[in-house]
Amino acid sequence: MPFAIYVLGFMIFSQTTSEFMVSGLMQSLSAEFGVSVAAIGYLVSAYSAGMIVGGPMLTVGLLKMPRKQAFMTLSFVFLAGQTLGALAPNYEVMMLARIVTGISSSACFGVALGICFSLVRPESHGRAASIVLGGLMVATAIGLPMAMLFDQYFGWRASFWAVVVMVLLAGVLGQWVIPSSPKPETVLIRNELGAFRNRSLWFAYATSMLIIGATFAAFSYFTPILTDLSGFSAKTVPLLLAVYGVATIIGNIVTGRLSDRYMMPVLTIGLLMLTLALVLFGLFADIGAIAIIAVILTGLAGVPMNPAMATRITRVAGTGSLVTTVHGSVISLGVVVGSAAGGLTIDAGYGLISPLWIGALLAVFGLMTLLPFFRRSGAPQSRLTAPTQEAKSR
Repeated sequence: MPFAIYVLGFMIFSQTTSEFMVSGLMQSLSAEFGVSVAAIGYLVSAYSAGMIVGGPMLTVGLLKMPRKQAFMTLSFVFLAGQTLGALAPNYEVMMLARIVTGISSSACFGVALGICFSLVRPESHGRAASIVLGGLMVATAIGLPMAMLFDQYFGWRASFWAVVVMVLLAGVLGQWVIPSSPKPETVLIRNELGAFRNRSLWFAYATSMLIIGATFAAFSYFTPILTDLSGFSAKTVPLLLAVYGVATIIGNIVTGRLSDRYMMPVLTIGLLMLTLALVLFGLFADIGAIAIIAVILTGLAGVPMNPAMATRITRVAGTGSLVTTVHGSVISLGVVVGSAAGGLTIDAGYGLISPLWIGALLAVFGLMTLLPFFRRSGAPQSRLTAPTQEAKSR
């Protein structure tokens, strides 16, 4: 793998750490700005809304720009937003900072994957995507805990400044190692918009959204479930979440190696494993040993399906920046849908166990979105895995 791909992964890690860390700094931010913890939760929602809505719009505006230049521009916008957050004197400025970083992060996500795919042969797309998307897993396992540690010892602003430094370093490295790309032709915008007429692309988007939704319906409530239902102490839960994070990294490495040759088996087996884990957790949440097994299985089979998800998108619609950015927005939508659905069932009085069943149901729906692919399994393989025009030109 070219070193530039690891730099892209480092940028995704830095930006995703910024996305996740507010949830770990809620008490400090609440005290700093004199608002409720729920109001700090809106900062998380604002970031996600920026990713879902603003990212694709910004990407459209940058389609005529060479990918490297677009990546550097988006990195600078994110850097400005993150710096604004580190300096924020009040809640309103922090809200603005989160919206700016959310929008730029979503667009940067798509452009980074587009660059990643342009640097390797089509048969290596899955492995390359696993490195770039591995930034998501490492942010969960390392970035979030480190941000919380900085907050405890140096204050929450130190956590924000740490991300500023990482983004700046990733940007400098990117300018150095990412090869320059030619300016896209004007027709590219029409080509990218035309990709959305492909029904298979929307099935692929639906699968990705449901996988992430199923995972986060459960993951968002792991802490109260593990303490109140499984009987673990509050001090033990961070260790269990770290185990979950390690499982996602291991799962990402495995799926990255397999996704290029076994894309659909990875998605099918992964969804079956995720369904089994959540059903097992839902039935035996009061048994600590089974709860740990379920947490590990969820870590192995949930978010780590990202490389296979990304590979599927490239095979049905190519490697365009807009297609991959919308995919990132769909993933963010899955986070919002899963966590919100789990919260609604708890508020409706179905108990802490209900998010696990919501997750299992979403995973089953995810399996159903794979059915059209298997119905067409008799089609010539060339139609299912033909490389994109961009890949052919290389």
